[in-house]
Amino acid sequence: MLTYGEIQKNEAIASNCFLMKLFAPEIAKTAKAGQFVHLKVTEGLDPLLRRPISLHDISPEIRTISLLYQVRGKGTELLSLKQPGEKLNLLGPLGNGFNLEFPGNTATLVGGGIGVAPLYSLAKSLIKDGKRVRVLIGARTKEMIYQAEEFRSLGCAVQCATDDGSFGKKAFVTELLENELKNEKPNFVYTCGPEEMMLKVVDICLNHGVTGQVSLEAYMGCGIGACLCCTTELVSSTNMYSKVCKDGPVFSFEEVRRHGNS
Repeated sequence: MLTYGEIQKNEAIASNCFLMKLFAPEIAKTAKAGQFVHLKVTEGLDPLLRRPISLHDISPEIRTISLLYQVRGKGTELLSLKQPGEKLNLLGPLGNGFNLEFPGNTATLVGGGIGVAPLYSLAKSLIKDGKRVRVLIGARTKEMIYQAEEFRSLGCAVQCATDDGSFGKKAFVTELLENELKNEKPNFVYTCGPEEMMLKVVDICLNHGVTGQVSLEAYMGCGIGACLCCTTELVSSTNMYSKVCKDGPVFSFEEVRRHGNS
């Protein structure tokens, strides 16, 4: 769906990280946790391509969506300069959302850095369905731990880890996951973050007999599966590579593989 969203808020919540809230009734009404929007940051041709950004929060009751994003290049830098009242050209919601139905009632969400972005709306949806949710957040430093208190405000149990020990435990977030699986195994695990972190999460979980889903990130051209720009080697089906925008961005643990492994 091609539509416009009016910016209500676009504020820095940490160094290089922004939270944008938009009035976008059409998208808010149908979007699911795990989907994304493909947005134009200008009405001109520079930059030419849209930017894919995960839906961080979805509030159909007030007809808004929120986007949590880092400034990484020209497009997101221009996005960070947008002001309340401006409108953005949006294509969405796109992609496949998370599966909320699994046996049992406990879920663990593992986020690395800005990978927490799609996990917030997921946590809201799971809690609404009566699930108990634990959130494990990892980052290089304290400044890159995003939204920990917001997850706690939902009722999630939250643990954090940083590489340098500046916040939470000095460890990788995958170490927190390993400890949890030894003590209180969840029924299902969701993860989003750096590629190596997600692959490690998949390995750890499957070795403990726990399944789940990953949310992948990729550079995209069209966002609807036509341009093949986001084809990924991480997921293959019947010897054909998958497209993150159309086949994902959410995939099961069983679909994900390491390079060179079938």
